[in-house]
Amino acid sequence: MLHKIDHVGIAVTDLDAAIATYEALGLTLAGREAVPSQRVETAFFPLGESCLELIAATDADSPIAKFIAKNAGKGGLQQLAITVTDIDAELIRLQQAGFTLINETPVPGAHGTRVAFVHPKDTEGVLIELCEHGSA
Repeated sequence: MLHKIDHVGIAVTDLDAAIATYEALGLTLAGREAVPSQRVETAFFPLGESCLELIAATDADSPIAKFIAKNAGKGGLQQLAITVTDIDAELIRLQQAGFTLINETPVPGAHGTRVAFVHPKDTEGVLIELCEHGSA
């Protein structure tokens, strides 16, 4: 079951500069974290019941680096993450409903989550990340 917006992911080319920008906007950095399985470093800013996640590539061949390259070398809105209680069941349900999954099995995400992505070709151009907390 889909519960709430977990976070909105924003791809950035320079994580330190982006952190400074969002702090200048008045947001408070909750922390940074490397996510080796995704080849990124992230920074989270709590905002209400959700967060903004700044995402920088740590590998020139990572999905974030490819996203930035397709976006004329600039960052931008990269994903909408939704909290789920049972990611395995949700992936089965979505696959049966005809959605193309980037991950057919969950992978480790930031903050000890298990995550999987739904291809944007099936979601009106928006990359959907499913997040299950507390199971990794």
